[in-house]
Amino acid sequence: MSDATMRGQDVHLQAMQVTYPNGFTAVQPTDLHIRAGEFFSILGPSGCGKTTILRTVSGFVEPSHGQVLIGGADMRGIGPNGRPTALIFQNLALFPLMPVWENVAFGLEARGVGKAARRQKAQELLELVALGDQGEKLPSELSGGQRQRVAIARALAVEPAVLLLDEPLSALDLKLRQHMRAELREIQQKTGVTFIYITHDQGEALTMSDRIAVMNAGVIEQVGSGDEIYSDPASAFVASFVGEVNNFAGRIAATEGEMARIDTASGQLLARNPRGLAVGDQAILFVRPEQMGFGEFRNTFDARLTRRDLEGAFINYEFVTDAGQHLVVHQTNHGAPGGEMTRARVGFDPGSALVLPEGPMARTGRELAAQ
Repeated sequence: MSDATMRGQDVHLQAMQVTYPNGFTAVQPTDLHIRAGEFFSILGPSGCGKTTILRTVSGFVEPSHGQVLIGGADMRGIGPNGRPTALIFQNLALFPLMPVWENVAFGLEARGVGKAARRQKAQELLELVALGDQGEKLPSELSGGQRQRVAIARALAVEPAVLLLDEPLSALDLKLRQHMRAELREIQQKTGVTFIYITHDQGEALTMSDRIAVMNAGVIEQVGSGDEIYSDPASAFVASFVGEVNNFAGRIAATEGEMARIDTASGQLLARNPRGLAVGDQAILFVRPEQMGFGEFRNTFDARLTRRDLEGAFINYEFVTDAGQHLVVHQTNHGAPGGEMTRARVGFDPGSALVLPEGPMARTGRELAAQ
């Protein structure tokens, strides 16, 4: 398997829009450039349009407006079989009565490749996904993670430039999902194929991706590396969807260089102002739980402890301030006793928080649980 046969191509969406016959626009006009050989994830809640983008790139859906370019070539009018792509569905769709190697080689048989060549190619790919000795088994004799790797090998057999993955790990248990993240990333790096990965799982996207697009209601709100998405979110939705976060709604009271003071129900707080909000603007202050601490800070609250969860190396605390604000604090477990705490002074440094324009936010776990 040479580098030339397994090299990725770039994908460029130009003002691409998808509106269904019933009038619903699943994807608003979108410009997006996915680089050749990149592991690119599209992250967002169910119904945000991410799978529609995947199906449009693969040719199962035609854009209502705009273009899809793969390797610089316009894909207009070219169906799934004519595109340099392969798509892995959630259910994997392996043939249950066909040995693993024949599952892998199935696409080659459809292209008229002889049995000996098919078998050799299948064996190469099984070696790539660490299943070199499993070729004669049936899919039912493999574990969930092994079946996942068979599906990847089958998709790679037709030497796609772009591999499209639609939440392929969603059916696996947590430990296996975590293991498969590393496996997928390693396979992508070995092959150089462009991976476009659809997920609603932030951990998957942050762990595996070169870059991530965060999507909401048909719109891509931010594209960046995992560090950029997590530490410098571009909108209230991105800040609240990617990772856990504390938020304080209010109005900008003053600006001081790159900082801003925001009036909130919990008092006036100071934070970074990366979007240059002006006095009087409605805003939301965001601070991550791991940036919160105990003691005196520039932004400090008296709070009552409502929950303490020990997770081995970490302790997660939930508080309610005297002003009624819910706070989450994550601390490294240093082994000090703490189970008897009922109240505390908690806070954060201004440089650890940021203010963003008021806007729609993702629903929190607490809100979903309350349904």
